[in-house]
Amino acid sequence: MANSESSPLYLYNSLSRQKELFEPINPPFVGLYVCGPTVYGDAHLGHAKSYVSFDLILRYLRYLGYNVRYVQNITDVGHLVDDAEEGEDKLSKQARIEKVQPMEIAEKYTFTYFRDMDALNVLRPDIAPRASGHIPEQIAMVKKLIENGHAYEVNGNVYFDVSSDPGYGKLSGRKTEDAEAGTRVQTASDKRNPEDFALWKKADDGHIMKWDSPWGEGYPGWHIECSAMSTKYLGESFDIHGGGLENQFPHHECEIAQAECAHDKDFVKYWLHNNMVTLEGQKMGKSLGNAINLHEFFTGNHKLLTGSWSPEVIRFFLLQSHYRSTTDFSESALAGAETGLKNLHSMISLIEKSEAGDGSDIDIKSFKNAFETAMNDDFNSAQAIAVLFEKLKEIRKQINEGDTPSNLDAVKIFLHTVVEEVLGLQPIAETQDSKTEELVNLLIEIRSEARQKKDFATSDKIRDDLAEIGILLKDEKNGKTTFEIDH
Repeated sequence: MANSESSPLYLYNSLSRQKELFEPINPPFVGLYVCGPTVYGDAHLGHAKSYVSFDLILRYLRYLGYNVRYVQNITDVGHLVDDAEEGEDKLSKQARIEKVQPMEIAEKYTFTYFRDMDALNVLRPDIAPRASGHIPEQIAMVKKLIENGHAYEVNGNVYFDVSSDPGYGKLSGRKTEDAEAGTRVQTASDKRNPEDFALWKKADDGHIMKWDSPWGEGYPGWHIECSAMSTKYLGESFDIHGGGLENQFPHHECEIAQAECAHDKDFVKYWLHNNMVTLEGQKMGKSLGNAINLHEFFTGNHKLLTGSWSPEVIRFFLLQSHYRSTTDFSESALAGAETGLKNLHSMISLIEKSEAGDGSDIDIKSFKNAFETAMNDDFNSAQAIAVLFEKLKEIRKQINEGDTPSNLDAVKIFLHTVVEEVLGLQPIAETQDSKTEELVNLLIEIRSEARQKKDFATSDKIRDDLAEIGILLKDEKNGKTTFEIDH
């Protein structure tokens, strides 16, 4: 395995609350499970933060030579509206709103989720199991928990007995009696304790998504799916479990309880949690009315946006903050990311177009070590990008001064690896020729000057003539003009 030459990889383990040396259970194999979306609505910027973060982690582990199996579930049943044990299934509620079947909701939003993740260049998981496709595995785990004395059945409902697990709370550090309002459920009539959580729920006659079980017709609780599916594909003990910080309690805490009480062994070695995206310091969310879905970012079709933003700009914006840091969103921050990304592409483009000269060599080993040192410190993409800019400016200076490095071809290979394969940023001219882009931007600038002079005849002619050859201009609300090539 071609591991990092610079320093060993350390990652922050939420379970121990400290950075730990990464040592896989069965190297070079690494099992990685990340909680996927509940597919009842379009993915938003918070989803992008999580899945771009774990995409970076996946890419870097593979860069280090690990054989990673990446599993990310699709929750299409069992996630109740209060994230606990009461209320309605989120898909059923959305199906009622849209007047369709719950599985139509699942299909619709699974499609849009992967569409938007593909646009962000997020690699698809090796396995994307659906909760509804793994009902037998979940039933089997519930049966085992009952047999082991950790669960009980009442009137067709099955609950996990939290008092039977002395380790409950070790991930979040929260004891059940300290649970805050909103995460602790009021005692149901058939629960022994208010802290107990549902493994299986009895379905009423009108409930569409239900299955036969030893306890009658019903459907699984939200938490059991991840315990059952992760262990099915990664084993009863595996390396990394990831997800959003908001899922640490109760979801991940319940996952640990279920898996460890069913199998009597440690469930996950390293727990990784990404932080949230905020809007002017406030968490973005549907209930707060400030959520912007990713497709709206890409098209600019939202009242809180003054223009559209490319998926690559969104990705670069997210990578500029550490995955465990809060990312505060604003369009000015996106504009800054766009400028930085253009600068990055400009420097790489200069290097790509240049031919090796007889100038002093670039110390690629030092470059590589600096990049890896940043990434080996808990996947610090922000610092890794800073290293990248610093080194690229040095190379650009050499080229502009006529001292083009003799090992420029080796530099190009390394840049391709870290920029495209690790950071997941697109090649410079993947969708359109860079010269075409330069020329169109020049015409946009001339058109902008014409409009300022109220020479609308010239302005309209430039727009119309470009449209005739398939280059469509779009004037944004913020005064910026973008273009796309109609293929």
